[in-house]
Amino acid sequence: MGEPWGESAGAGARERHALVREIEGYGLLSDPAWRAAFTEVPRHLFVPSYYVSGTGGYERLWAGDPDPARRARWLHGAYADTAIATRVRDGELVSSASQPSLMALMLEALDVRDGDDVLEIGAGSGYHAALLCHRLGEEHVTTVDLEEEIAESARTHLGAAGYRPAVLAADGARGCAEHAPYDRIVATCAVPAVPFPWIAQCRPGALVLAPLSTGLVLLRVRDGTHAEGRFLETSAYFVALRGAAAHVPERQGPRHGPAGDERFGFLWGLVAEVLDRREALSLWLREGRPERERFGVTVSGDRQWAWLDEPGGPYAWPLPLA
Repeated sequence: MGEPWGESAGAGARERHALVREIEGYGLLSDPAWRAAFTEVPRHLFVPSYYVSGTGGYERLWAGDPDPARRARWLHGAYADTAIATRVRDGELVSSASQPSLMALMLEALDVRDGDDVLEIGAGSGYHAALLCHRLGEEHVTTVDLEEEIAESARTHLGAAGYRPAVLAADGARGCAEHAPYDRIVATCAVPAVPFPWIAQCRPGALVLAPLSTGLVLLRVRDGTHAEGRFLETSAYFVALRGAAAHVPERQGPRHGPAGDERFGFLWGLVAEVLDRREALSLWLREGRPERERFGVTVSGDRQWAWLDEPGGPYAWPLPLA
């Protein structure tokens, strides 16, 4: 796989190895296959331009900048362990490349096996799909995005890196029935509830990993209408899913509890349609400021709900219709 911009090829490799060492420092990439993917997939090919926020709004950095210092900034930023704004429209973030260490955590949580078929919801820059292609082979990877422009950009980036998975412009809330069934579904955009078509398009025993509220829920699929699982312990902030399931509940008031504790914001993201803020805060304090991993989600038929500690316990809240 050749890398364009010859002057950046060697520097890209150095920056890439530095990023891998940083991610390993968080206790991730213990699986040699994922370590190899992060070491060998050139992230800078997927962000030939991106935006950094400044006092006057967003500033664009790009690979072809005639100023060597700005090109160096672009390359360094491409391998920083941070989310990167890749598309901004009317001052609003539309698409981003996720933080690499968070990607590593999500990919390891997916627990993929050789031969697994994976659907990614939210093509973004294409980098996440490239890591999956490196691990599983491009024939096992499908990625979808609502906007044709984003899908085509991801397709171009993937091709430049030597990968050609199925990249489709489609409503991710509907999954992708034409390439189903799947062993794993992973979303890189936040959802208010888990879309039912995702469960229906999975093989029994499949895993579905999705950002919900400010966490990541990992569901094990029992069959086409039932799935259940808990949240990972990490926080996660993603651009919201757009399309058929893009309804986001109104949430009144601040999303933090005492001393700005963002764990209350997570709970509030799950219960705001059912409880008022005073009730939610009382519950949160009474239960000892519960961490994310005490919460879970159950999908059963045409219903789904979030819960604390146990699916059938006293604390359960219906999620919006997906």
